[in-house]
Amino acid sequence: MTDPNAQTPDPNVPPQQPVPPQPAAAAGPLPQDQDIQWASFAHLGGILGFLPSLIIWLVFKDRGQFTNVEAKEALNFQITMLIGYVIGAVLSIILIGGLISLAVWVISIVFSIIAFLRVKDGQHYRYPFALRLIK
Repeated sequence: MTDPNAQTPDPNVPPQQPVPPQPAAAAGPLPQDQDIQWASFAHLGGILGFLPSLIIWLVFKDRGQFTNVEAKEALNFQITMLIGYVIGAVLSIILIGGLISLAVWVISIVFSIIAFLRVKDGQHYRYPFALRLIK
């Protein structure tokens, strides 16, 4: 069946050639205020776990030096906290694991908020303890 609404091509108009897709333009560097904003969000995201800081680091590491440094620091701390959660889960067999997991959760929230408050003012923050796995 043919479409009754289809128009016949005009013989005076040449057929259009398909346009090849253009490569995406590389994103430019972040302005200083956005650099500080994303760096602080990387720390604040620690309340939710390691994924926010990982995503921010992967997306913005090449666009802002401050975000690169701070997101790596936040990610390293959250990986350290993840290891603490695993230790707590393993030790839950002897009932002390619940206390360890609770302590890790409180420490993660407190230090993430402290880091957020420091970084949003444009200052670098280094957690008092964290495995530096990502350099």
